[in-house]
Amino acid sequence: MSIRDVYIVDAVRTPIGKFGGALAAVRPDDLAAHVVKALVDRSPALDPARVDDVYFGDANGAGEDNRDVARMAVLLAGLPVTVPGVTVNRLCGSGMEAVIQAARAVALGDASVAIAGGVESMSRAPWVLQKPERAFPAGHQQLHSTTLGWRMTNPRMPAEWTVALGEGAELVADKHGLTRDRQDAFALASHQKAAEAWAKGLYDGEVVPYGGVDLARDECIRDSTSIEALAKLKPSFRPEGGTVTAGNSSPLNDGAAALLLVDEEGLRATGREPLARIVTSAVTGIEPQLFGLGPVAAVRRALEKAGRSFADLTTFELNEAFAAQALGCLAEWPELDPEIVNPRGGALAIGHPLGASGARIAGSVAHQLAAAGSGTGLAALCIGVGQGLALVLER
Repeated sequence: MSIRDVYIVDAVRTPIGKFGGALAAVRPDDLAAHVVKALVDRSPALDPARVDDVYFGDANGAGEDNRDVARMAVLLAGLPVTVPGVTVNRLCGSGMEAVIQAARAVALGDASVAIAGGVESMSRAPWVLQKPERAFPAGHQQLHSTTLGWRMTNPRMPAEWTVALGEGAELVADKHGLTRDRQDAFALASHQKAAEAWAKGLYDGEVVPYGGVDLARDECIRDSTSIEALAKLKPSFRPEGGTVTAGNSSPLNDGAAALLLVDEEGLRATGREPLARIVTSAVTGIEPQLFGLGPVAAVRRALEKAGRSFADLTTFELNEAFAAQALGCLAEWPELDPEIVNPRGGALAIGHPLGASGARIAGSVAHQLAAAGSGTGLAALCIGVGQGLALVLER
């Protein structure tokens, strides 16, 4: 059996909304349906019935995104009921995992046309109540927030594994001697690059605003922030001596993203020129508390599988969960030119809607390669509970 080439024909995303912001009133299944419909509408020559499967990442899945949000998106988007859908979860890497699984299906001939993406509404993530151990309890019961982080943790997990995500970022800062000043400077650059990219219209070709919502641009970008403003913020996780703040951490967000993946036959059916080709991917594990460094080995493995090196890269989208996390990874890739990393801003400014982020950065790399006309790009994320995921694209 021959392995088929897999092409990214198009990639779209919503503007990323802030927690409790412009997209907070929109259900996650509607966000997912919006990008699926937009993606299909942008390839009018493609019969929607030719979509063999829809893969969507979703990290929380405890609220309105329950019961297979990918299938709900298919139905709400008005695609034929014959189009199936599957939801995958690799926490922060869920959207990229969806892209990888869809690409694998196309490469193996199980699909000719597939949609892959991700969605998260952290604003609408519900509180959940566990069932009591016995009927009719007399005492109070605890609600757990499903917005972010550990909850209902298994007591068998070692305590050092289950630290807060921000404390994990502090551990990376400790390991690499990353000062507060360096983290704040990195965060400021993320906002400046994102604001500049929007001002130049670099996101116009991939962002599809949600109808009826007054949000044309990513909501968390702060054009006017400064080192002085960031320096005033108090540490969020270590009151004494901490370096990780709200200003150098990614915010809580709402949003969705989707990509159209095809083989040669599917490409002809779209009548379009592809943005990029998927080359390889890799996933690796690491100690859970050091999750921020998860991409380090995954990136090296993905490049090795592709027969490429850091010197071959023209662009690199590294999801910025925390400035400390991103800087820690960069410190372990001394061969990498940091100037090619997140040239249009990163998650510190754009936002990190968990299940959507992997699809967002994969789509961004594809659009950047298309704009350049040629090159090799890479997208990578750290993942809570200690994993890393990387994807290599070429044009």
